[in-house]
Amino acid sequence: MNTGQRPQQRNRRRDASPARQVAFECLEAVMLDDAYANLVMPDIVARARLTARDAGFATELAYGALRMQRLYDAIITHASRRPATSLDVPVRIALLLGVHQALAMRVPPHAAVSETVDQVRGYAGVGASKFANAVMRRVTEKDRDSWLATVAAGTSRQARGVRFSHPDWVVGELEKALQADARAGQIDQLLEADNAPARVTLVARPGLIDRDALVAQAGGEPTALSPWGVVLPGGSPGQVQAVADGTAAVQDEGSQIVAGALAAARPIVPGEQWLDMCAGPGGKAALLGALAADEGCFLDALELHEHRADLVRRSVRALPDGVVTVHHGDAIAWGAEGTYDRIVLDAPCSGLGALRRRPEARWRKDPQDVTELADLQLMLVRRAAQLLAPGGILAYVTCSPVLAETREIVADAPLSVIDARPAVAAVTGTVPEAWGCGPTVQLWPHVHGTDAMFLALVERPS
Repeated sequence: MNTGQRPQQRNRRRDASPARQVAFECLEAVMLDDAYANLVMPDIVARARLTARDAGFATELAYGALRMQRLYDAIITHASRRPATSLDVPVRIALLLGVHQALAMRVPPHAAVSETVDQVRGYAGVGASKFANAVMRRVTEKDRDSWLATVAAGTSRQARGVRFSHPDWVVGELEKALQADARAGQIDQLLEADNAPARVTLVARPGLIDRDALVAQAGGEPTALSPWGVVLPGGSPGQVQAVADGTAAVQDEGSQIVAGALAAARPIVPGEQWLDMCAGPGGKAALLGALAADEGCFLDALELHEHRADLVRRSVRALPDGVVTVHHGDAIAWGAEGTYDRIVLDAPCSGLGALRRRPEARWRKDPQDVTELADLQLMLVRRAAQLLAPGGILAYVTCSPVLAETREIVADAPLSVIDARPAVAAVTGTVPEAWGCGPTVQLWPHVHGTDAMFLALVERPS
């Protein structure tokens, strides 16, 4: 029976390796405390004083087990002849980690079995360790492909959901979004891309640091699409001096592109007033602020939550004084009508376009979340329409490809949609035709190597 209570380790004489213990603690925090893996993992690693190699192993193990939880639960259920979700929490966590080691990492089967058994013994006792031993031995009798044929055969939505470890409803929403973007038939590639860890990408903020200088300082290589992006080969981005001083930052390449597209949508007139309507944590505000500074324009960065407004202030700290003004307030009730020449609205959304970065996120969303968020998104778009000056442009952005959060919101907006492809092409040095049929642009992890960012450009008639 799954008690849902935090286990107490009973026997420290034969614990699993320190890296595996760190992975266990990460899953424990996520499953019992609703923690976010990317937030708790650095502290757990630091407390354990892991080497860089062991920290990498622990992170790959924990994040992989969380991402592939549905598939591994199905395998554990088959191998144990009881529902994985009915197992005691420490046993289930250790088995999830053990299955990931056995089927997805370069860990010998005997090591995956013995380390899992030791871990279960330490947390749940000898009896549970014997059960874990039997389950892991059955798991290691087959390779990954054989297990997929056993628990996820066929091409149904449910089979895909198990095979690629996504909720069925998410698979359905992604299928519809791909079809709307003339990419029907690419669902397997997209789901597979969601399960691949995202690269760490930096932005060299224009006017503050040159991209070539950032490459020389941080290592890595320039991104293929963003003129400001640098892909890191590994390591901690916080140790890069430009990141520490705010002239560069961690920012997905897709986020850089959609923010830059607002500036590239038409020629900039010095003195323009710009607005980042939902600015936290501040990546787009800092990039747009850097572009505004270069063109003699000004940006208001608005954020509903004070702690996130503080993040925005930190993000823009290296920009010239007076270019960006950070405000704490509710966008729906803020500002004077007709004030802004350009607005970016990176709307609160389901985040289903960034599943590569948040391994547990797919298990914390449901269809009702999308419905509620769509209502808020439309309210924000309507307010943005009022805040735009005549002839002004709004960039509506989400980190989700779900139609109810993207195309359907734009279709209901009281503004004229303009073709976003030329602006994206101008930023990326490509041609408009490379960005689909228009007028909106949808980025994809499996196609562009970015988060699944959506962009629509809409204007208020002059």
